[in-house]
Amino acid sequence: MASSDLAAKKFMQCLQYDSYGGGSASFKHVQVPVPTPNKNEVLLKLEATTINPIDWKIQKGLLRALFLPRHFPHIPCTDVAGEIVEVGPQVKRFKVGDKVLAKLTHQYGGGLAEFAVASESLTAARPIEVSAAEAAALPVAALTAHDALTQIAGVKLDGTGHPKNILITAASGGVGHYAVQLAKLGNTHVTATCGARNIDFVKGLGADEVLDYKTPEGAALKSPSGRKYDAVIHCTTGIPWSIFDSNLAQNGKVVDLTPDLSSFKTFALKKLTFSKKQLVPFIVSVKSEGLEYLVQLVKNGRLKTVMDSKFPLSKAEDAWAKSIDGHATGKIIVEP
Repeated sequence: MASSDLAAKKFMQCLQYDSYGGGSASFKHVQVPVPTPNKNEVLLKLEATTINPIDWKIQKGLLRALFLPRHFPHIPCTDVAGEIVEVGPQVKRFKVGDKVLAKLTHQYGGGLAEFAVASESLTAARPIEVSAAEAAALPVAALTAHDALTQIAGVKLDGTGHPKNILITAASGGVGHYAVQLAKLGNTHVTATCGARNIDFVKGLGADEVLDYKTPEGAALKSPSGRKYDAVIHCTTGIPWSIFDSNLAQNGKVVDLTPDLSSFKTFALKKLTFSKKQLVPFIVSVKSEGLEYLVQLVKNGRLKTVMDSKFPLSKAEDAWAKSIDGHATGKIIVEP
């Protein structure tokens, strides 16, 4: 089917839910009108979508205070790749037929569908060497890892910075597996935690030391070589500040990628007491420049997307349940 024919399609298959809660059982497979791009948007025929934990946290109502989602019914997921089949009148950087990756908004979602509209400013070209699945996995997960390392931990990915000791928790997951690879592009020694079954996998990503988080040493986050951490890229939950505190260097920072109320309290307390050790709650801000940088790393073989599993759109609720289960190695992909 040609791009012009795709753009003319009136209805599409999608998955949506009508209220908070319910998990994968609340999904409905429905037909809805294909969305129309606004003046600065592109319409994509989707080829791959990835699920991030924030997607099902929105469904659970954990981000209700931020008015997410904006309205029901809601088509979830934001990280997509596909082919442009229509462009808004003010779009300058793209044309029909371009292969791209994009980040949709959490307010409106749209990723578990055959088509979606994306803002030109949150869309990046996808080189032919990078598959749709590899690209769709990047926006939230890889950019979170990248920005936490470069903006907060101070790692220079060209390898020119001062040596740093970095701890990455949940290193086999979506964000963690990117964080290990990106950290090793800098001048770093990486200690990582994961489950026992993933130790060899995380070592293969480049980690210098890997801890099984269920062992006493792993639970205590103790570096086998006795190093103190200049920064922790914290990709999981449930670890108290006291555990981090004893393992941090004098000016060490914990970058909390899943912040909750207690995180913000610790952050404020450390600021008020002028502590040299800091906890930094971190939420990524996705921009097309960051996507372009990451997709070039993938193209050049310096960063890889590891895919835990792939599901067709018709089985996307199974992918959703697998993500909620929390034991995926790498990224979960849905292919419309």
